[in-house]
Amino acid sequence: MDFVIKISQFLLSLSLLIILHELGHFIPAKLFKTRVEKFYLFFDVKFSLFKKKIGDTVYGIGWLPLGGYVKISGMIDESMDTEQMAKEPQPWEFRSKPAWQRLIIMLGGVTVNFLLAIVIYIGISFFYGDTFLPVENINDGLLVQSSVANKAGLHTGDKIIAVDGEKIEKFSDISEKVLFGHEIEIERDGTPSTVTMPVDFLSQLMDAKEKGFISLRQPFVVVQVQDSSANYSSGLKKGDIIVGMNDQATKYADQVIASLETLKGQEIAATIKREDQEISLPLKVSSEGKLGVVLGASTPKTLEALGYYKFDVKDYGFFESIPVGVTKAKDKVVSYWDQLGAIFSPSTGAYKGVGGFKAIYDIFPSTWSWEYFWSITAFLSIMLGVLNLLPIPALDGGHVMFLLYEMISGRKPGDKFMEYAQMVGFFLLIALVLFANGNDIYKALFE
Repeated sequence: MDFVIKISQFLLSLSLLIILHELGHFIPAKLFKTRVEKFYLFFDVKFSLFKKKIGDTVYGIGWLPLGGYVKISGMIDESMDTEQMAKEPQPWEFRSKPAWQRLIIMLGGVTVNFLLAIVIYIGISFFYGDTFLPVENINDGLLVQSSVANKAGLHTGDKIIAVDGEKIEKFSDISEKVLFGHEIEIERDGTPSTVTMPVDFLSQLMDAKEKGFISLRQPFVVVQVQDSSANYSSGLKKGDIIVGMNDQATKYADQVIASLETLKGQEIAATIKREDQEISLPLKVSSEGKLGVVLGASTPKTLEALGYYKFDVKDYGFFESIPVGVTKAKDKVVSYWDQLGAIFSPSTGAYKGVGGFKAIYDIFPSTWSWEYFWSITAFLSIMLGVLNLLPIPALDGGHVMFLLYEMISGRKPGDKFMEYAQMVGFFLLIALVLFANGNDIYKALFE
């Protein structure tokens, strides 16, 4: 069932993004009386699942869900229709239109991507508002689970104040900022200091294959006492929180786990918080430093009710949500651009984390949530827009690059040159797709 929910969200989001992106090319092409021969969701290699011709355009659904396309008459694109290009230009063809019209047609797809993200973020802000944890409300610092981050100089209990001179306001911004940051300003035991991250920090992090990085410190909440546990009959119950051991306060789970390492094989007096009361229970620590219980993560609502953190909630009216949505979209564009910069810098090792369709599929939750669905779709729309703007022939950005050259120089690149450039761009694009999806396969097999 989890697979069905995840794949449904993945295909719905992908289909929506492809159709709207291609509409961004289709609509201005039609406005400028340029013939569109095909409009396809997914690729129709050899055959189509569905197709119907309306007017001059064949609308269809291909069987290969790796993207989609519109085929515009008189344009050198991935179809490599050299036979058409060998004929005399016709008034309805792309190549016969003024450069400014061709530029608008080529920018239409990414324009829709960015506008879609803005509209989605406005809608999310209006319907759901914002629930976030201000950094100033994290009184006892963060949980740093990564040994690589520990080696770099970040430790549990540190408060992260700023990254590269930019003050961090929300907890949700911390992980991403630290991953791609250099100078991390922290406060440790009330003393400010700066941690300089190694250039290849991302590479080290991925090579370590550790699951955790930076997260909130949580209470030690018992979800289940295992049947095989020496503490099965101790009186420990589901929902109990261990807040002390041998008269030593253990407010957080990481403190409990650290204390257990020093108490292996011993019987201890544990202070348990049960509902609104504190009781004492004798518990046995195994020779491995375990209590034989299953821990559970607490929701923001629970953490707030227990007095660990104070979350802020903001609701927005319709007009208030507009600037909020625009800001969210802008911040995501800047963030993704920074990530691309790290990926294209071999010294960072960020390229090891590049993923393909499996990585995108994994982003979606296994339970259906419209808020998460739209949030992920907005981010993917920005990702699609930014990637398509890269100056690579075969991408929209490649066509835009040549059109800008034509408009500035007054000279149009020759058809043969454009064909060769398109071929180079196509093979480069295939190489990038193979690399990204190859990373997915490698991780699935060996990690």
